[in-house]
This record gives sequence, C-alpha cells and structure tokens, in this order.
Amino acid sequence: MKHTNMFRRGAALLFSLVLVLSMLAGCGNDASTQSSSTVSQAQESASQESATESGAASETSQLESESSVGDETGKENASQEDAQEKEITFQVVHKDGTTKDFTITTQAANLREALEAEGLIAGEESSYGLFVKTVDGETVDNANKEWWCLTKGGQMWNYGVDDTEISDGDAFEFTFTVGY
Repeated sequence: MKHTNMFRRGAALLFSLVLVLSMLAGCGNDASTQSSSTVSQAQESASQESATESGAASETSQLESESSVGDETGKENASQEDAQEKEITFQVVHKDGTTKDFTITTQAANLREALEAEGLIAGEESSYGLFVKTVDGETVDNANKEWWCLTKGGQMWNYGVDDTEISDGDAFEFTFTVGY
C-alpha cells in the first residue's frame, strides 16, 4: 500500500512537472528559454526519485516492523492536525482580468476538499486526480488552449489540488490562462 502511494505521488509529481513545463508560457514565464533546462531538471528529478524510491523500499520495510502502538499514535496526531480549522485565501483571476478573492475557513486536509466544499472548482477525474476545468463558474475550453494556472503565494505550484495539503494562512491563486 505504501509503495503504491509513493509510486502514485511520484507519478503525479512527474505529470505535474511535465504539465507545468508545457504551460509555463501562460503563467508569465518565457517557456522557450526555460523549457529545455526545466525538462532536464524534470528528467534529473525523475532519476533521483527512482533512486529515492529504492531507498524508500528498505525504509518502508523498517517502518513496517515498528510496533502498531506507535503507528496508532501517529495516526491520531495526524487526524487531530487535519481536523483543526484553517483559514486560507483563494484568488481567482478570470479571463477578462477581473479578480475575485475568497477567504475560506475549513477543516479540509487538501485544497481540493476546501474548494469543492465552497463550490469553487469542478473538473474531470484523471489518474492524477482532479483536472480543474471550472473555477468560480468560469470554464476553460481545451480547443482554445485555455487552462487554469494554480499558484501558491504568487509562485508556480507543481502539484494538483488533490496533492496540495493546506495550512492555516496559505494563499492560492487560479489564473485563467490561454496558450500552452
């Protein structure tokens, strides 16, 4: 189970990196000058991730041999932490350039849960999680190379809404973007 989750997260990270690289131009970066070095970095990261996964397998075996009492204590602490109320800010930059700000108070563990609970996002399920197509009622058109660029605190964010854990005070933005 743990190996599957690690593999799934690694695959999601690699997919996110490739997706972000193909979409950098839409987020205000010059993709033509950055894409080749970023692709190299993604390939290097994938190689390192593969090596890390080998080490993680032996670490996982070691962790599995620990007592179940320690595991249960860790689960309780994680559950208590996830259940705490958090306040995040969420900004939507629409196609016409207008912005709309939201302050969300939630006990959700990840960004998807928080935004779906508020009715702010919708999309299509994929093997990597939710592919966001609609934000704050505005839907992108793939035929026109439109997509939503997710940033955290104004910086490129290499994770999807499913894999983005939230903490109190986090700030996220979705920007309507045209062009890959």
